[in-house]
Amino acid sequence: MTAQDDAPELEVWIDQDLCTGDGICAQYAPEVFELDIDGLAYVKSADDELLQDKGATTPVPLKLLDDVRDSAKECPGDCIHVRRVRDLVEVYGPDAE
Repeated sequence: MTAQDDAPELEVWIDQDLCTGDGICAQYAPEVFELDIDGLAYVKSADDELLQDKGATTPVPLKLLDDVRDSAKECPGDCIHVRRVRDLVEVYGPDAE
């Protein structure tokens, strides 16, 4: 494993203010997303810990990129943001170009 493999190229976060609680993200990528008791979706750490701080991000594992991308595309609340770590440019989600 190289240093580049360790460094996340993409990260994802959820805007809970826009989350509709449909759970589509958790269906596509349960390793990355989970619904909490409040009915809203959150990202999870690599250690499977629910990250409930506003704007919390988690790396997007390369093997799950397609699932995370599909989650962002299919989200009815348009609240999933996937961005490059190096420059914070959104590549998938409501603010993607």
